[in-house]
Amino acid sequence: MTTDDLPAPPSTDTRAIARTILDGFDKHYRLFREISAAAKGRFERAEWAQGWEIGRARIQMYDQRVVEAVDALSLRFPTAGKDETLWPQVKLAYIELLYEHRQPECAETFYNSVACRVLHRRYYRNEYVFWRPAVSTEHLDGDSPAYRCYYPAQSSIAQAFRELITAFGLKNPFQDLDRDIANLGRVVEERFPMPWTSQDNFQIQVLSSLFYRNKAAYLLGRAVNGNQEFPFVVPILQDDQGRLFLDALLINAEHIGRLFSLARAYFMVDMEVPSAYVSFLKALMPNRPMAELYTLVGLQKQGKTLFYRDLQTHLRHSTDSFVVAPGTRGMVMVVFTLPSFPVVFKVIRDWFTPPKDTDQKSVKASYLLVKYHDRVGRMADTLEYSNVAFPLNRFEPALLEELQRLTGTSLQIEGEQLVIKHLYIERRMIPLDIYLQTADEGHAREAIREYGNAVRELAGANIFPGDLLLKNFGVTRFGRVVFYDYDEICYLTDCNFRRLPTASSYDDEMSGEPWFSVGPHDVFPEQFPQFLFAPGKGRDTFMELNGDLVDPAFWIAQQERIAAGFREDIFPYPTNLRFCERFATAE
Repeated sequence: MTTDDLPAPPSTDTRAIARTILDGFDKHYRLFREISAAAKGRFERAEWAQGWEIGRARIQMYDQRVVEAVDALSLRFPTAGKDETLWPQVKLAYIELLYEHRQPECAETFYNSVACRVLHRRYYRNEYVFWRPAVSTEHLDGDSPAYRCYYPAQSSIAQAFRELITAFGLKNPFQDLDRDIANLGRVVEERFPMPWTSQDNFQIQVLSSLFYRNKAAYLLGRAVNGNQEFPFVVPILQDDQGRLFLDALLINAEHIGRLFSLARAYFMVDMEVPSAYVSFLKALMPNRPMAELYTLVGLQKQGKTLFYRDLQTHLRHSTDSFVVAPGTRGMVMVVFTLPSFPVVFKVIRDWFTPPKDTDQKSVKASYLLVKYHDRVGRMADTLEYSNVAFPLNRFEPALLEELQRLTGTSLQIEGEQLVIKHLYIERRMIPLDIYLQTADEGHAREAIREYGNAVRELAGANIFPGDLLLKNFGVTRFGRVVFYDYDEICYLTDCNFRRLPTASSYDDEMSGEPWFSVGPHDVFPEQFPQFLFAPGKGRDTFMELNGDLVDPAFWIAQQERIAAGFREDIFPYPTNLRFCERFATAE
């Protein structure tokens, strides 16, 4: 490379454009931290409803700041959107500003969000935007360390736990911290029975900020002994008098993984240096992609950026083709997948056949509702993208034909690329109806039980799936059943649950059409078994395990609880791990 090949140094205008964009990001992250840090006070005051509303507002903040930055550029630098040749220099100037920045990776993503609203898609290249990261976050830390270390050899494990718990400075008193610490010790002894040897480096490392979600605060840490590391999570709850108690000790990888599920709401956690927190989480959950970890701490735009980079890297290093996703064809979405990559891609159809009575705007609103709502571990999170380019030659002919026929207005072919103007991406699961076709009796029974639990927990969160068909639910790698088809979703309180009227005549009973009036929001739970299962073992098992779901009284009672402001306690870990369950007899 010669000096003639190098981009020109940034000019005064390009530096000012870069500064305007970074000012927009810095405002965003300042507000993001303020909201996240305030979660501690909301937890102490048990302001659960306010916490849910603020969580929704935090998701919306990012796009608001991007719009503000774009408007500021349009006002101050009208040529920025007309002269694309400025942007390589703008990017260089922006990189200079990120020296010693504490959130450089997130600031790069913000830059991309602004630039992609200003530039034509043909300029989505690394010289114009951050197609690849330019600033390393390795070993980056803030004014205060991301995690603290405690040394049980200098005192005791019990004393170390007392110190690390009280160091968070929660204002509420504990019910009985001595009891809770003793319970922690019992679990440790069960998991690591004596004798065992503590090495010279034996220590407990704990992230400096608690993770808040719903009614709980979570302490995250790892024990280090020799060359081994043991991750753990301690949920902290409070009783009706506001007294705190340690509820469990999670040390199993599956239980920690369920806590960090994308089917749940994002955590509130105060992070000066998010990359330091994510690196710590990655050590606790080494199989989790960095994209998911950023998303789970509320930085979902950064998660989207990393996911897209992972996808592009995988496409460069793989050769299999996109195919129609396994399962029953949808009436609202065309769903496809790349077998070697663990997600599905969903594109809204241009038109819907009866009985579907909706439109693209309503479908998008339903998916947005799920994004903002507490997903209680039972609704899959989605990544939403615009103008995504795929290699055209990687699409199976049958899939390409289906996409062109059913989603033509969302597609554009540009040379060797297929550009999809709008799509959703979800983690791939086994559709429940397919799972039940091949599962043995024991696994089928558990899946049907899980299906009922999923419907109940959604109801407790004021969600009615609308379409309860098994094809709209999936089974995760942990065996949990999760809802993922949102076009008919609604709030439970908007439904009118009714009993089936008694037929007044034989003709009424045998009629193929309802002989009684049915309103647009009427639901008849007594019909669920017939719609969900053919006569036989599956239906019998459903009625045995989930018979309450076919009684309108169950649904009406849920509506009344929601109207009274009651919020169900849904634990993101098995209840038999709770100290109150595990050590109830001993106490």
